[in-house]
Amino acid sequence: MKIAFLGLGNMGAPMAKRLLGAGHEVTVWNRTPARAEPLAASGAKIASTPADAARGAELAITMLFDDAAHEAVVFGADGLLAALEPGATHMAMSTISVALSERLAEEHSKRGIPFVAAPVFGRPNVAEAGKLWIVLAGAADAIERVKPALEPISRGFTVVGTEQPQAHAVKLGGNFLISAMIHSLSESFVYADSQGIPPAVFFEAINSALFQSPFYAAYANVMLNPPEEAGAPMTVGLKDVTLFREAAASGGVKLSLAEDMAGIFAEAVREGLGSEDWAVGQYRMAQKRAKDKE
Repeated sequence: MKIAFLGLGNMGAPMAKRLLGAGHEVTVWNRTPARAEPLAASGAKIASTPADAARGAELAITMLFDDAAHEAVVFGADGLLAALEPGATHMAMSTISVALSERLAEEHSKRGIPFVAAPVFGRPNVAEAGKLWIVLAGAADAIERVKPALEPISRGFTVVGTEQPQAHAVKLGGNFLISAMIHSLSESFVYADSQGIPPAVFFEAINSALFQSPFYAAYANVMLNPPEEAGAPMTVGLKDVTLFREAAASGGVKLSLAEDMAGIFAEAVREGLGSEDWAVGQYRMAQKRAKDKE
């Protein structure tokens, strides 16, 4: 399959590498060209613009940081959308706003270009292992066409409907649950420490008794053993909880915990924790807030 892959950050680079390993013909583009060079050694072609990457592609995949990056790459000068050829499909795998997903669906429909929303769940190490979980929405025939590109990068997927914004809404909801889980773990660890109980021992007892969750275990390990490089920084957490709140407001609801979480992330960024790993930063904020109240 001829694939254009745009966006080679911590998630995009390992995803593109797995597609190359599966035998797909991959052309890559990244705003910072140096990020594309390691993939050239694995057989990728490097494009100078999003439009160059899109020409001749059967499938264009975007894995970009935020809404602004999508606006520039998809609609900007030398952008993706104008260069896609008849029969090509665009699959948006990033975490973006529901509003932008609606606009993408509308603009692709006007041009007769199939659009699949396919945001992913998983950290960079999960992407490297090809074990992402993908949330899909779009026309059934378009989803069927992109499946060969899903197999090398995922352990499975959920089709949530034909309306593409629904997939991005699910992704935002899932990220909110992750943040809420990390927040509860953080305060539980602060509590355990206040009682003279090592957080790791507290977690082993609670997870064994109540959850038996590898997901909880993975994030607890990150919090207690901070990685050298952030899987996702606190700035991403702030972005995602902001998009979640906006999506909720568009549906006519206001969610109290989301409001509180937005304040925590904003405070963390103000306190200089913006580049910290999402889980580590939340834990440090819980520790700081506990001390501030002493």
